[in-house]
Amino acid sequence: MSMYRDRVHRGSARATVLRTVGTRERRSLLTAPRVPTVGIDIGGTKVMAGVVDADGAILEKVRTETPDKSKSPQVVEDTITELVLDLSDRHDVHAVGIGAAGWVDADRSKVLFAPHLNWRNEPLRDRLAGRLAVPVMVDNDANTAAWAEWRFGAGRGQDHLVMITLGTGIGGAILEDGAVKRGKYGVAGEFGHMQVVPGGHRCPCGNRGCWEQYSSGNALVREARELAAADSPVAYNIIERVGGRIGDITGPLITELAREGDAMCVELLQEIGQWLGVGIANLAAALDPSCFVIGGGVSAADDLLIAPARDAFRRQLTGRGYRPEATIAKAQLGPEAGMVGAADLARLVARRFRRANRRRVERHERYERAGRR
Repeated sequence: MSMYRDRVHRGSARATVLRTVGTRERRSLLTAPRVPTVGIDIGGTKVMAGVVDADGAILEKVRTETPDKSKSPQVVEDTITELVLDLSDRHDVHAVGIGAAGWVDADRSKVLFAPHLNWRNEPLRDRLAGRLAVPVMVDNDANTAAWAEWRFGAGRGQDHLVMITLGTGIGGAILEDGAVKRGKYGVAGEFGHMQVVPGGHRCPCGNRGCWEQYSSGNALVREARELAAADSPVAYNIIERVGGRIGDITGPLITELAREGDAMCVELLQEIGQWLGVGIANLAAALDPSCFVIGGGVSAADDLLIAPARDAFRRQLTGRGYRPEATIAKAQLGPEAGMVGAADLARLVARRFRRANRRRVERHERYERAGRR
């Protein structure tokens, strides 16, 4: 059983005097490969950090609010560093993995663009590695979540997996034969911006008709608010629940009312699920995976969402009836998947780092022996 303390980290007096984590002795990964690492999940509202062991169990986690996006990248880096230092006081940390909500380059070193933070071509890996004195890995948060589900969750045993994360928008990731497929430039998996309705709803990306405008948390809330603003009879229940304050309608509230049997909320989740199934069928035609894992906050609706997605997928699948069908499963690790996956990916980086260090030490020893002859 995973034992951890869930603490809210509200800052530290050490914020202006940052020390490194690399001062204490560490056992080599060559002799003790199953070492703890820290995973960081950076979102629009929170930064969550956790110490994760080699079996994916969270030993401890801490969290704080994400600094306002108008602040400098330095402020976010200070926040990450403080969380790692806090955890390293109680755990022997060997590496740090970061899952960021944004585009990360193929070298997993720079955040090219983050919609919720003021990061543009930010060399996050090198900045943090210099301050923490341990290996640092940076990746897209959907990639880290998919890795966690493949290693420890709904995707175990699958050799070709696609993960769909339904939140404010739609993110995604591709795993084949135990490797995350990041694309030439590192930004593969942006499935939410496939165009499914030419000339459809405007998307913040600048295009129209993107998939996430029809199957996401934003789409769900938009439809409910439009019905409520029109004073539709089917929306009376939700209007009453929010006291007439239409801006208070949220995705979790819609899911709650759907579970209570509210007809409008059930119908809205079915529509979102049907659009989800359409997009998954398109991805199956392009990628042909064995399994789709559905994660993100909207997936909390369970079969209210996933059952209609499966139905639409079967109706829209190219070659239906004459080909094997991929399974569609709900993610198992919940909101901590990105953090767990980042920590596990960092463990691989730490192993390579230790091996490279050992080779350098061996070369240096050989040169010294040769010089003494």
